[in-house]
Amino acid sequence: MEIHQLYTHSNLRNFTYILEPEEGGLFCFDPFDASQVVSFADELGKPLRVVINTHEHWDHTQGNEELVKTFNCEVWAHENGKGKIPCVTRFLTHGEKIELDDKFSLQVLDTPGHTFAHLCLLLLRRGEPYAVFTGDTLFNAGVGNCHNGGDPEVLYETISKQFHVMPDEVKVYPGHEYLGNNLRFTLDREPSNDSARELLDVYQTMKTDEEFIVTTIAKEKEINTFFRLDNSEVIANISGDTSSEKQVFLRLRELRNKW
Repeated sequence: MEIHQLYTHSNLRNFTYILEPEEGGLFCFDPFDASQVVSFADELGKPLRVVINTHEHWDHTQGNEELVKTFNCEVWAHENGKGKIPCVTRFLTHGEKIELDDKFSLQVLDTPGHTFAHLCLLLLRRGEPYAVFTGDTLFNAGVGNCHNGGDPEVLYETISKQFHVMPDEVKVYPGHEYLGNNLRFTLDREPSNDSARELLDVYQTMKTDEEFIVTTIAKEKEINTFFRLDNSEVIANISGDTSSEKQVFLRLRELRNKW
């Protein structure tokens, strides 16, 4: 199994992902640019079997129609995306398993918050969590906004109950490349966070839009402010209600919206 992370060079800094099982066709997550996906599939010499959209926003679905025309592939999405996502052939439900090859499978996660038609995909290797494709729910060092059909209180529940409890070694593959800005926000909230500062230093030495860092859940617990809701420095730098981790999360989300 190969995981191919395609950067789209768009203003929104999208990632598209292609999974290449040992046998059979390719799986594509969130196609922004159909021509990019077609070219990559041609390079691999393999057809596209399935498109999976993590949610309904146009920058995660606009490649659907062209890919269906080119490959006659299926399109899978959250059932709440009905009428919002083009070309859907199958609606996925929480906990559903999708076999990829004899080692790898996908488990569907219902992850509302950014929108209410959002799913994430947990990649299992021999039945154990290996990586998670998070769309716009969880970013490297951040979380999604809730401006367009979402709810930050619901997003808090999703992050705390589904992502914070994942095994530390699980790799995180988000829908956008926002790492630099998110690390700067972490340091704005928690200036003494050495892990965030060190990673930002590494990030700033990399080739812009050519090299990318893949984090893990363990690393997110170190660098992602939205995973550090009980941190005394984070709390001290917030005005307003900090009586619970949920209230800290909501206040951080408000601050990030304006930052």
